[in-house]
Amino acid sequence: MPQIKLTNVTKRWGKFFGVDKLNLVIDDNSFVTLLGPSGCGKTTTLRMIAGLETPTSGKIEIGDTVVFDSEKGINIPANKRKVGFLFQNYALWPNMTVYKNIAFGLSNISEELPVYDFEAKTADQITQILRGSVELVELINGCKGKDGKIDEEKVLLKIIDTFTVSMFTAKKIFAMKLQNEEFPSEKANSLCKEYEAKIKTIEENYKQKGISLNDDFALVQNGKMLTKTRKLTSEEIDLAVRRVSRVVKIGMFMDRYPAELSGGQQQRVAIARTLAPEPSVLFMDEPLSNLDAKLRLEMRYELQRLHIETGSTFVYVTHDQLEAMTLATKICLINNGVLQQYDAPLDVYNHPNNLFVADFVGNPSINFIDAKGEQTADKLELTLFGDKKLIFKPETKNGEEFNLEKWYKTRDADEVETAKKLEDESKQKGYVEKQNKDEVFKYHIAKVNEEEGFAAKKDSPAQNGDFVLAVRPEFIKLTENGKFDGEIRGALPTGMESTIKISIGEFLLTSVVFGGVTFKIGSSQKFDFTGNDLMLFDRKSGKLITHGKIE
Repeated sequence: MPQIKLTNVTKRWGKFFGVDKLNLVIDDNSFVTLLGPSGCGKTTTLRMIAGLETPTSGKIEIGDTVVFDSEKGINIPANKRKVGFLFQNYALWPNMTVYKNIAFGLSNISEELPVYDFEAKTADQITQILRGSVELVELINGCKGKDGKIDEEKVLLKIIDTFTVSMFTAKKIFAMKLQNEEFPSEKANSLCKEYEAKIKTIEENYKQKGISLNDDFALVQNGKMLTKTRKLTSEEIDLAVRRVSRVVKIGMFMDRYPAELSGGQQQRVAIARTLAPEPSVLFMDEPLSNLDAKLRLEMRYELQRLHIETGSTFVYVTHDQLEAMTLATKICLINNGVLQQYDAPLDVYNHPNNLFVADFVGNPSINFIDAKGEQTADKLELTLFGDKKLIFKPETKNGEEFNLEKWYKTRDADEVETAKKLEDESKQKGYVEKQNKDEVFKYHIAKVNEEEGFAAKKDSPAQNGDFVLAVRPEFIKLTENGKFDGEIRGALPTGMESTIKISIGEFLLTSVVFGGVTFKIGSSQKFDFTGNDLMLFDRKSGKLITHGKIE
């Protein structure tokens, strides 16, 4: 399966940038989720890769093929990119059976394809099946109903699933009525000889024309497989439909109409229709959003299974972080059209690049606490909650102690470089100033009593030494010997765990407690910040400074 590469891909409408200079590499056979809030550019990115939306500028490659290049004027249409697109709604034809819904797109395909001798290919398939006549007869006799009669429909489906053949071939095999023969093996051997003779005759006829048949019964001349622009035959279409119906487990619904199926079954049909042409990449735009919670969970497992079984590259759009975390091999988190982080799910959760990523990923949400401090030796002295003092010990990387001044210098140099690039771009022909400008994420400090107009409140300009301490709920430990004194303001049990709200002064924190513990609202509670993965962010830039622990 191909690699997908986006280079400086931009999509804008006037001064509004839906996607801004997106650079992304999606490895083959990966499952990548595009995650972010509504309107961040997820679906736009997906549609640009698929060819359903034209980028303003940039370059897109799928495998070895450049499908879009603004500078060279390349823009390969969607139907030529060999990708599948699964939409949010099922988009099934209500007047067509499941079979016809899946086959509809296949019947319209016309492209350069190998030329096969399907008569010889079918004859070989039947021969192989007849050589196991004993197993075949047992299979047929195993499809008898309560009345002792053989269920033909069940037999045909069994033959299709067992031997991977089309319905046409299955009907030919059943019509031989081997189960009615006194000596089925003798009958089968006789039929094998007839089919082998037919194959030999076909091969001899081609040989006279300088053509041979390969192992798959494709025509070969002068060592080269013959091809032509053609549509799929009924046999090929049926094989494709039966193949994907087995994969998504809907073989028993082929004669039903969409209205006769549940939401999950309809979604399976939509997936099967998308997989039938064997796309190298499968794009999915929030395909589970219309399903109930239980069905969504089931379909997540199905998508994971399909990804493994098909070996295709999956690119999946969602605003549901749980979906992204459970399905993806990598998460591409976007905000305001700009890539924020592209990493494995646990790396995004445990090592967020900035305040936005830390806030967006995680349920319950992370606790943000304003802090001031300075470095002394290899530690940071922090003041938080107004007057609470504590020592923050930064992690050591590659045996090197953390140096805050060095980090500030790197940050400032990056800001200068970014400003220089923006200045250079503004001088270029065709430059358009971005209306929806990127800003440092406005993190929220939870309080017991929110001030009116809190969101619009202007903070004083951040300086060096202004930090944001970020603590995941699972790292707030309720203990009798804790350093901090709080009050229980709320408790929400969810079975295996409880979400606890704790106030300390005017601030409100969220903790997660595992096990069936009962808490009394209004009671005093001591707590600590535990673990080595507390995060310290720079308030001025919003960037992650370091991980560490409280001593």
